[in-house]
Amino acid sequence: MAWYEGAFFYQIFPDRFFRAGPPGKPAPAGPFEPWEAPPTLRGFKGGTLWGVAEKLPYLKELGVEALYLNPVFASTANHRYHTVDYFQVDPVLGGNAALRHLLEVAHAHGMRVILDGVFNHTGRGFFAFQHLLENGEESPYRDWYHVKGFPLKAYTAHPSYEAWWGNPELPKLRVETPAVREYLLEVAEHWIRFGADGWRLDVPNEIQDPEFWRAFRRRVKGANPEAYLVGEIWEEADFWLQGDMFDATMNYPLSRAILGFVGGEALDRELAAWCGLGRIEPLQALAFSHRLEGLFARYREEVVRAQMNLLTSHDTPRLLSLMRGSAERARLALALLFLLPGSPTVYYGEEVGLAGGHDPENRGGMVWEEGRWRRELLDTVRRMARLRREHPLLRTAPYGRVYAVDGHLAFTRGPYLVVVNATPEPFLQDFPLHGALPRGAQAVDLLSGALCTPTGGRLCGPVLPPFSLAVWVEV
Repeated sequence: MAWYEGAFFYQIFPDRFFRAGPPGKPAPAGPFEPWEAPPTLRGFKGGTLWGVAEKLPYLKELGVEALYLNPVFASTANHRYHTVDYFQVDPVLGGNAALRHLLEVAHAHGMRVILDGVFNHTGRGFFAFQHLLENGEESPYRDWYHVKGFPLKAYTAHPSYEAWWGNPELPKLRVETPAVREYLLEVAEHWIRFGADGWRLDVPNEIQDPEFWRAFRRRVKGANPEAYLVGEIWEEADFWLQGDMFDATMNYPLSRAILGFVGGEALDRELAAWCGLGRIEPLQALAFSHRLEGLFARYREEVVRAQMNLLTSHDTPRLLSLMRGSAERARLALALLFLLPGSPTVYYGEEVGLAGGHDPENRGGMVWEEGRWRRELLDTVRRMARLRREHPLLRTAPYGRVYAVDGHLAFTRGPYLVVVNATPEPFLQDFPLHGALPRGAQAVDLLSGALCTPTGGRLCGPVLPPFSLAVWVEV
């Protein structure tokens, strides 16, 4: 089984995680935005890859097994989706030496690291685009971009070239040009050989050339057959998951399902609707289970186990804000994430209760002052990560529905029976088991330690508090 099947991923926005270590060169000289100040679209807070490495003990204690880093390459934006140099780690993040250090320390901790690949577009500062800007039609790089006319209009509302969603800051690469294609494949291979463990691929559906992605897979897997390739596809992704392009996608359909089930009527659907999550409808247990079953049936088993299952990301509002500040709902959503097939992925700060709406609010500085942490969220993530480590079948076993009525759901993962109460009322765990646990054998809830003996084909367990779950297994 591949290392990434069922691994616990933690997503880090590097500028906002932790400041530490020497800057790269050219070194920034000006002051950074105050760490505690609300994040801004243009401001830099000065987090570094040295800082990520320094906080690996915290992440290890949390139970993290792999890191997904938002872009780290030289860029003129704090989010670094405006790439200036694909072979240079941003000096503000510490440069190539800082990434080398982070990879070495992470691997020593038994942790993998995947990078964010932005291959659909560059920033205006990228060499080929600057060359085109300076030389116009005479530039030998004119076929690197989709130019509509000269002179190049790069600093107006309506650029004279194709750009990502019309944003002049993000000129779209012409990937069908052989020189562009080879350059991007070299970048992909270079950083895998450097030591990265895979790529998360930004808007891959906007490079409408499956042959490019097949070649990409061959180059990356040729450098490291164990490398993980995950695409940012927001909807169902059968086309991309046939085994010739990606190992997995960011599982936003699963995010919507969990948020709809756990958030119910309390979820801030207006906030969600303004991002890629779109319209999230409240789901009762049966509808939620049907959504899950549909997702799990779509793909091969190894794909289901490899899917990057997330609740939130740098492209969505934060979990606590979506739940309108309800820590008990946020806690349940996080716990449930760890009990479904796939790779649970937590966006930095969700485990300590960071709040925030749309970009840039959802990209605030990580809180390191322990007195401000929401302990109930942190303890939940730690505990669920430990449970998965101690019970490997929770990573691999398929999902099987047992009971789904109103806000109450029970499902199996191999020998384990998970019972979820997604309502504000206590729930007596007394329902038909349909053979989910062995007859006459005593069962224990691995979370509360409660014991029960199923009788007459029913669980006959204790009351489950509001917004909580149990994980039963034969003693």
